[in-house]
Amino acid sequence: MKSTIVTFPDGRISGRSEIVGAVPAGVRHGLVVAETPFHPLDHTWPDQPADRGTIGGLPVVDCVTGAWSAGSLHLGEDIPARRGAEGWQWLVVHVTDTPLPVGATVELEVDAGHRAALSAGHTACHLAALALNHALAGRWRKEVALDGLGRPDFDQAAITSSRISPNGSVDVYRLGKSLRKKGFSAEGLDRALDEIAGEANDRLKAWVAADAPVRLDVPGPELTARRTWHCSLPEGAASIPCGGTHVTRTSELGAVTISLSLDDAALTMRTTATPAA
Repeated sequence: MKSTIVTFPDGRISGRSEIVGAVPAGVRHGLVVAETPFHPLDHTWPDQPADRGTIGGLPVVDCVTGAWSAGSLHLGEDIPARRGAEGWQWLVVHVTDTPLPVGATVELEVDAGHRAALSAGHTACHLAALALNHALAGRWRKEVALDGLGRPDFDQAAITSSRISPNGSVDVYRLGKSLRKKGFSAEGLDRALDEIAGEANDRLKAWVAADAPVRLDVPGPELTARRTWHCSLPEGAASIPCGGTHVTRTSELGAVTISLSLDDAALTMRTTATPAA
């Protein structure tokens, strides 16, 4: 099997392709096609959930990343190779309860509403990270890597997990010793959370109102191509490496707000996007 060609970075939600492989997926069946619009769960950074939909009229109950080498297939967390490693074919595996024959040409349909909600959640997540970076910029005492808008990149320096949900996300940041060594001061952070969230929310409101264009840079059609999210905000053009799906303009989000909580040396940011009517 050759690496799967993916069309979801272009916003596609339907397609027609040949089944090139059928593999076991636990007690279910994994179907691999030559080209798919389905976004699978990434095995290295599982932030955006898999798309829902149908393949050949059958419900896709899960969609995972697979890696094939030397006649051996590994799925999801069991993949032993780094993403995009040479000598491996990288696959989108559509999991179904019923098998379909290899060689059959099938229609693939992604649940458009679910995709749209996840895309809104993912774009809002990136905007929230940039807004949080801005609101925390004054807490750095040393030079640190900057984000695309020239602010200290707290998000990339401290993030431990990110989970996209329909029209939202939850991001967790570790405020441990290593972050302090990098120059971040968490002194009094617990008392300043409302003020920080308010500053970030003001910026998010302005960015949504700016109707800023959003796009993905897609260097190739393979699943493992290194894609980059771009957004032309009033302060400048921001970019973040990203393999997910997104809206095309910030105004599509309607409104984006964050809330912050601090617990056991971890800062949690919950982001909510309220779609435009």
